[in-house]
Amino acid sequence: MGRMEKVNQQLKREIGNVLQREFGDPKLTLISITHVETSKDLRNARVSFSVMGEDSDVEHAKESLAKVKGLIRKYVGKKMVLRNIPELNFVYDDSIKSSIRIENM
Repeated sequence: MGRMEKVNQQLKREIGNVLQREFGDPKLTLISITHVETSKDLRNARVSFSVMGEDSDVEHAKESLAKVKGLIRKYVGKKMVLRNIPELNFVYDDSIKSSIRIENM
């Protein structure tokens, strides 16, 4: 496993941990981080997430993540030893929901 893969895996783990433990919003605990991809200079990270629940839960999750992404970045900065803590860009990943729909056909 290369350095970038290790950084991506650790980011995924740390972001998941903070969502499960640090915020009082129960809707944030419905979020699962599915994939993280950082830029080569580690200044940006695309964080893919899925949500257990209805479409309204997805919209709430997007809004909530936008509100707390600075706090998540700060938490990650305390947990990881990196020169630059990446700017987090959250993107909804509907692949799990799509695969469930296909299975139900």
